[in-house]
Amino acid sequence: MYQCSLENMTEKIQTFATFGATGNGGITRYSLSKEAVMAREEFEKRMRKIGASIEIDDVGNIYATIAGEDADAKRIAMGSHVDSVLNGGNYDGILGVLSAMEVLETIVREKIPHKHPLTAVIWTNEEGSLYEPSMMCSGIVCYDYLPPQIQEKYHFEDMMDSKSIVDNKTTFGEALKRSGYQGDKKYRMTPEKYECIFETHIEQGPILEEHHKDIGVVDCVIGLMNYRVILRGQTVHSGTFPMERRKDAFYAASQVLCSLHEQIDALHIPGLVYTTGEVVCHPCIHTCVPDYFEFSFDARHKDPKYLKKVLEILKDCTKKEWSGCSCEIQEAWTRETVYWNQTLVSYVEKAARDLGVSYQYIHSGAGHDAQYLGYMLPTTMIFVQSKGGLSHCEEEYSSPEQCTEGASVMLNAVLMADMAEEL
Repeated sequence: MYQCSLENMTEKIQTFATFGATGNGGITRYSLSKEAVMAREEFEKRMRKIGASIEIDDVGNIYATIAGEDADAKRIAMGSHVDSVLNGGNYDGILGVLSAMEVLETIVREKIPHKHPLTAVIWTNEEGSLYEPSMMCSGIVCYDYLPPQIQEKYHFEDMMDSKSIVDNKTTFGEALKRSGYQGDKKYRMTPEKYECIFETHIEQGPILEEHHKDIGVVDCVIGLMNYRVILRGQTVHSGTFPMERRKDAFYAASQVLCSLHEQIDALHIPGLVYTTGEVVCHPCIHTCVPDYFEFSFDARHKDPKYLKKVLEILKDCTKKEWSGCSCEIQEAWTRETVYWNQTLVSYVEKAARDLGVSYQYIHSGAGHDAQYLGYMLPTTMIFVQSKGGLSHCEEEYSSPEQCTEGASVMLNAVLMADMAEEL
């Protein structure tokens, strides 16, 4: 079994943490920003140093490839993204890129024989923090293989016209051209050129830490349903209109939300998670009773039959008035559970076991580029423990030792895939 270098991984983590550093231990590195370009340039410099060839496709995805013994063999890929959320951490996404770099550097440094060309990938705009939607450019690349309800979100022209949420003016296409990373469509990842892909990522949750495991052998990305719940009432003056005659949409929304929690919790569904993360209030003035209140409702579970039960409860909320307010729901988007290639999953488990690394099977509740790639190619993921389960924040942390273990697991799993007759 081969080991990646703790020293080299530590140095990479520290170096890439400087690109977009906030000064509070985290980063803000929006896709195609000058900070993201700095990270991309550092990636290219290091990959060229080990003899990798660099290709960039038409939506800015970067592919750094070292040759294999069989020039006609399909490539085996590894990678993730370098962009972050606002005031994010130094591990989400970028760890997958650093791990892919470390795998290629280790193979070159130790002259490890391999048949297939091996590729480290940077996917553009995974977070969608500045230009929506998330997983934008992996979605574009995998478009022909995605389910119809997902395809609707990733039309190429629409993505190029996606506007910055900061200035509501600059488009993704303009930012891509300005970045210098608009390459050629012929370099896109396709099943004709690629055998499979691995993505190493931090867990972004507390399960591995609570179970005292360093590595998560990921078997799927769980399905989700995302709805908008809308309450409509009547705006009146907050100081003059009698309480008993008010139709307060904010108050009504609170009743709906509490009812949802009570009913859904009563189902006692293991592994179900749900939340309300976004609200809209109108007119949002302290002297006015709100006539409109909208909140998001996001529920996730591996088994679609449980999500169906949750949806039935959600639909029931529309069948009555809440403090004089009407209730309606609108589907925002859904995704089915995406299962990873079982052969690749077995390679990850065997690599962890043979390396003597503590591990367990785990689902991913968050979305990743890998979930779209899984529709196109054999795909799997490797999770590294997250301290406190924290992610998308400056406190996000995984130790250099754990990050290196994740890279070492991926290295050996990739070598197993390299020797396989078929997946």
